[in-house]
Amino acid sequence: MAVNIKVPAVGESITEVVIGQWLKAPGSWVALDETVVSLETDKVNVEVPAPVAGILGQPLKKVGETAAIGDILATIEESAQPAATATPVAAAVAEAAPPAKATAGETVVMPAARRVLAEAAVDAALAHGTGPGGRVLKEDAQRAVAEKPVAGSLSAGTAIPLVYAAPAPAAPVAAKAVAVTPAAAVAGDRRVEIVPMTPLRRRVAERLVQAQHSAAILTTFNEVDMSAISELRKKHQESFVAKHGIKLGFMSFFIKASVAALKEFPGVNGQLRGTDIIYQHFYDIGVAVGGGKGLVVPILRDVDQLSLAQIEKNLADFGARAKAGTLKLEELTGGTFSISNGGVYGSMMSTPILNPPQSAILGMHNIIERPIGVNGQILLRPMMYLALSYDHRLIDGREAVSFLVRLKQSLEAPERLLLDI
Repeated sequence: MAVNIKVPAVGESITEVVIGQWLKAPGSWVALDETVVSLETDKVNVEVPAPVAGILGQPLKKVGETAAIGDILATIEESAQPAATATPVAAAVAEAAPPAKATAGETVVMPAARRVLAEAAVDAALAHGTGPGGRVLKEDAQRAVAEKPVAGSLSAGTAIPLVYAAPAPAAPVAAKAVAVTPAAAVAGDRRVEIVPMTPLRRRVAERLVQAQHSAAILTTFNEVDMSAISELRKKHQESFVAKHGIKLGFMSFFIKASVAALKEFPGVNGQLRGTDIIYQHFYDIGVAVGGGKGLVVPILRDVDQLSLAQIEKNLADFGARAKAGTLKLEELTGGTFSISNGGVYGSMMSTPILNPPQSAILGMHNIIERPIGVNGQILLRPMMYLALSYDHRLIDGREAVSFLVRLKQSLEAPERLLLDI
């Protein structure tokens, strides 16, 4: 009896997925609950297991194609025992398919990435893999294609303007649609690359536009002297690592200081629902991290009950799994307040955009030594600019400014967090 493999429901806000990789060849035997295909969504990757043991049929969706929730991806002919030998179809596929595991020194290139590289005639060796085990993902391939030097033109490292060559004059003819492929088009010293947006990038774009259209966003700024935290980390880092097995970073202090400020100004931790204000007396903080597929915001739950060490361990785990694309959907939903650290990329100043339905987001920036006045003297101090973007429909300017001042006080005198003052 043939049993269908369908696209599972992966969240109420997700209506479609992209076929990421077929992990089993058609005609091969699969065990019950063995992963058959991986799917890419706008938030996480999803592995689809076999509903029964049996022989896998021909896939109905190719790698890179889009499928809706509930669509049939393939069928499995139920069988209690694996076939003694592979069927002719399985043998043919196995011969053409890449090895599942790389030998020493060999790079594993995912199917979607291989297609992008082949279309642009780029050697796979030029792509730096950021996936699990160094696998080359589609995004890695697109990066390699974008960085491919144009033969006989500009030297390596020279910026190439993204412009279109002017078309040559032609006699008037009826308009004709021309299909554009994702491959890079090279013409002389200039080239154009057109690639489809990933599900994650499309979702990010939608949410950013939604935030701009549905909220009255303002941003207020302040600066903080990071001397006290820097000295504290330097003094206790070795003991902290010895006891907890992880480094003490800056983010855990910002999270703890944010919770202290949120308790004092609960509207910043609130949400608007119609004409009602929802005051949330718990603290689930979203921390923006760069993943293999783009920016994601995993949620640290009940951070007011976590120690600095627990926060640092959770952040390290989120960062590793974001790069591997293995974060769970429930880890990316919810949240009462968000923090974005553009400073790790060198940003000096920015205006972060709200993550709906949250009402505020804190932006951290680069730490730079600057001269400031201290007790009548001009001293060099490690300074950071802070930015708080907020929904003015719920949060007044005075409340937003006071929140940042309270945050600044806790960071410049971290003992206040211990003393709860």
